[in-house]
Formats: sequence, C-alpha cells, structure tokens
Amino acid sequence: MLDITESIKKLDESDISDNIYHYKYNTKHLISLIHKKVAEDDPSFLSAYRSFEGEVFENFIYEKLMRYAKENDAIEKFILKGFHQNKIKSFANTLSISEKQQIVYRTKSKEISEFDAIFFTKTQLYFVEMTLVKSVIKLRKRLRKKKALLEILFPNYEIKSLIILNDGATGTRQFPPYCEVWFTKEFSAKEVLEYIRNPKSKQLKPKEKIQSPKFIEAHTLKLHNFRYYNTISWITKTIRSHKKHILDMGFLTNPKVQRYHDLYTKIYVGYLSIANAKSILNLSGEYEEDQRVMVAIEKKHNDEFILTYYIQLSRKVLYLYSFDDDGKMTKEKKDPFGITVTEVYHINKLMDASYEFTLANIKMIENLLKEASVPSV
Repeated sequence: MLDITESIKKLDESDISDNIYHYKYNTKHLISLIHKKVAEDDPSFLSAYRSFEGEVFENFIYEKLMRYAKENDAIEKFILKGFHQNKIKSFANTLSISEKQQIVYRTKSKEISEFDAIFFTKTQLYFVEMTLVKSVIKLRKRLRKKKALLEILFPNYEIKSLIILNDGATGTRQFPPYCEVWFTKEFSAKEVLEYIRNPKSKQLKPKEKIQSPKFIEAHTLKLHNFRYYNTISWITKTIRSHKKHILDMGFLTNPKVQRYHDLYTKIYVGYLSIANAKSILNLSGEYEEDQRVMVAIEKKHNDEFILTYYIQLSRKVLYLYSFDDDGKMTKEKKDPFGITVTEVYHINKLMDASYEFTLANIKMIENLLKEASVPSV
C-alpha cells in the first residue's frame, strides 16, 4: 500500500522548479483556436484545452512521483521518460521510449501500450494512470490490457496500478482490487498555457534533473521473452485443433490464455464466406463474393464472450461489425495504423480452408460462449 503525500495531494509545485514548462506540448490546434477567437465554452475549444491540460497534469504528477520514488524506501526502480532520459531510439519487443518521449511497449512498428509511469518495489510493479476525466469507467478496459501485458513481461512481479485523479472523480469503486487510487486537488494548466502563448511572460528556471540510483532507462530492463504475432498465431491454431469439437473451450478458458485474451482483446477463430455472412451482418452486395469475413471472440468488460466480425478490403482498410446487448449492429472503420489492421492481415494469411465456418458452426459457437465461464487471472 502506497500512501499519498500532502505535497502530491495539494499539488505543491515548490519542489519541481519550472520543469513542467520545459516539456513539449501538442498545442498547435489549441493555439489556432485561440487566434481565431473561438469561445472558451465552444466544444472544439473545450476538447483541445482538456487534452492539453491532461498532458500538463501528467507531466506535473510525473515530476512529483520522481521525487516521491527517490525518498520512498520501498521503491527500488523508477523508469525515466521525457527530458530526464537519454535520447535513444525505441526498440521492438521491449519497453522503451517513443518519439513523444513516453514509456511504450511496441512490436515491430506498432505500439501496443503506453504507460504514464512505471516503478518497482521488491515484489511489485506499479503502472500509473493519471487523468483529469471526471468519470473513469472507460479506464477499466485499458487497465486490463496493460496489466495483462506487464504480467507476461514480468511474471515474477505482482502487477498493480496506481490511479491518480482530481477530487470529484466518479466510478472509482468499479476499479479492480489491484488498483490503488490517489486524489489530488483540482488542477489547472492556465499558467502553462499563458507561457506557451507568451514566453516572455515568465523567466524560466533551468530544468532540474534530480539524481538517484533508482532511476533507470526503460530499455535496460530484462523482460520475459514474448513474440506478439507468434503468440496470437499459436492461439488461433490451438483453439481450432481439437479433434472432436469446433473450438477447444478448455484451452480458451485456461487462465494463461485468458491473460493473452485481455492483452489482444480478441481471439481470431475462423472465417465466413460473404454468402454466409450476409444473413448475420445484413450485407447488401458491397463486398466481392470471394471476400473473407474474419470471426473473433471478444471479451467484454463484464467478462462475457461475444463474437465480432472483421472485413479487410486492403492492407489498411478494415471494418469491424459488432453487436450491443440489444442485438443492434454497429459497423466501425478501424484505425488504418492500428494493431488490429495488422493482426487481421497476419491471421488471414494463416487460415486455410479448414478454418471456414458455416452458419450452423456460428450458432454452435454462440451457444458454447454463453455457457463458458471466465476464470480470474
């Protein structure tokens, strides 16, 4: 259990010099709105300002955590980022620092997860989430994915999360037991924005880089070997390899596989022809007859298993078809640079004709998923 200090709770800036002014902020759009004299209560202005303010809050808390880690005897390692770490290129299949100077895990050219901060005690690894949003319900899915990744990379540590919020945030009771929550007073980034708009308004003190043997570069950590695409391919092959059943449900519900499920968020199990998919997805001739419809098992926030469907038209064009609790279908175009586009492309090449499903197969799988129970991992 980590206790928040009064200095962090009250957002005391007396010990961090002017460091938060030295970070790089993505303010191009916000400044353009200011120059256009867009009203501060306009939705476009509010959205841009909140994004900027979230960046400043993250850097402020990171600076406070550095000093907290230096003084806290229980903390043994703390990962550097921003201008505190050396400028090195990011590495694949490990934790490293992105071009935006954030702590990330990436495979080849794709970022899998980003972490606001990471530190270690003797037996625990804490990943930190800092946010100004008032309702934190949407954080849960993100937390589960990050926890699963870190459990795979650091199997000898207990993975925990430290969530840092402003007073008044709601939904915190829904956080899982591995989360610890700190509350600070309300944060404002108005002084930082004023400096960005008018650098002559403040004479900055130099960057203050505190030193401690606890502070480490991300790429120096030793991680458990993990190959993203090899593992997802192994899951797809194994779940379809049962001699008697359409899916190996024992394999799916195995705690180890469910940890991977939390990371990948979906498990690809086969494909439908367009002809068969038409009746499920209400398709009306917009796709070629030889187009495959990839079938995946997704795990919802309440651990329920559901089927989702992907149609990939090109290397970068991918559509997701999914259904809500009332059976209403949604069609969503996926980020062309996201990891899902690459996953579907990779798994599609793996699947031969033996992976094709009939409509009867889909019905059977839906029944199996309704009966399945998800073990805790």
